[in-house]
Amino acid sequence: MTRWSDARRFCCVAMILLVGAVHAAQTDLVDVFASGKDFPSVRIPSLIVTKGGALLAFAEGRAKGADQAQNKLILRRSDDSGRTWSALQVLFDEGKRSINNPCAVVDQKTGRVMVMVQSYPETASEFSGKLQAGIDGDTIVRSYLLSSDDDGKTWSKPRDVTAQVKRPEKVTTLSSGPGVGIQLKQGSHAGRILIPFNEGPPSLWRIYTAYSDDGGGTWKIGETAPDAGFKGKKDEWQSTVNETQVVELADGSVRLNTRQWGPGGVRKTAISRDGGQTWSSVEPVPELKVPSCMASIVRYPDAKRNLLIYSGPLGTKRENGTIFFSEDDGATWKQGATIYTKSFAYSCLAVLPDGSVGVLFERDGYGKMTFERMTLEQVLAR
Repeated sequence: MTRWSDARRFCCVAMILLVGAVHAAQTDLVDVFASGKDFPSVRIPSLIVTKGGALLAFAEGRAKGADQAQNKLILRRSDDSGRTWSALQVLFDEGKRSINNPCAVVDQKTGRVMVMVQSYPETASEFSGKLQAGIDGDTIVRSYLLSSDDDGKTWSKPRDVTAQVKRPEKVTTLSSGPGVGIQLKQGSHAGRILIPFNEGPPSLWRIYTAYSDDGGGTWKIGETAPDAGFKGKKDEWQSTVNETQVVELADGSVRLNTRQWGPGGVRKTAISRDGGQTWSSVEPVPELKVPSCMASIVRYPDAKRNLLIYSGPLGTKRENGTIFFSEDDGATWKQGATIYTKSFAYSCLAVLPDGSVGVLFERDGYGKMTFERMTLEQVLAR
């Protein structure tokens, strides 16, 4: 009788622990933004950790579910590594023009936080065919930079940097990131700030970085990455790249990781040996078999290990959010943790002050933008 009671007691305790573990995993998901609540639609995550340790989540607040829908740049801030979040702030509202593609970066020398965005005219959306090239006029895409010197509590007025980050000829569409930029730590370009961009016209996108060597005061335009397309049936050049992110490698080189546009079903990559000014040919990343979707890549800041971490949907649809990691500067990738098995679209990674990894991601048909925090052990576990 005693043995049977002990066995039953053990099973009950095990069940309680299991239920508790499942409950704990569920409560690790914190909804930061919600479509239909904060705005009719909320899209495009950007997540950054300030020098002071605050966590900033940027997004687009949209009037409807379209890429250009009088979008506002919005922000929520966390002082406890994503457990709780502040009230929503609208950082940039340009009326009927649409604010797109938040791409945040931190200058570790000064602590200044910067976010690059684009402004699209009401009458000329990305695929309308009405956008004009150039850096002046009412029907062009403009780029703006906002900054904060107090860990995201207050912000400067948007500063127009179009002429510094956009080529004056042929370029119509423009997108920074979306996601984050980086500041180089190694090599002859240490301290340089990089913001990844793609430039159009649509379906003819090319990728590059804009870079600053004076803490974001002034910017220069790097060259586009070569071999980023193919010849179509009518011998017309078609792009295979689009939204892109960059990461620093162990020797100070820079690797870009870009969304696949068109056929192929894998991410694309290239390397710069001169701080983002020029690039090697764009090549496929065979392990990252994914749908056409923005994704995220970060370097884990541990001098004892050479570790890159990637997040994005896995498979042929925008679902099954998955971590991949590389221990050889992105030459090869291994599959890690599953973030979220259901609907999963754009995501943005950040390494938190305690060494854990946070990810802000769109889920459930773009209905929610959710934050999840994982230990490094959880990230690397399959």
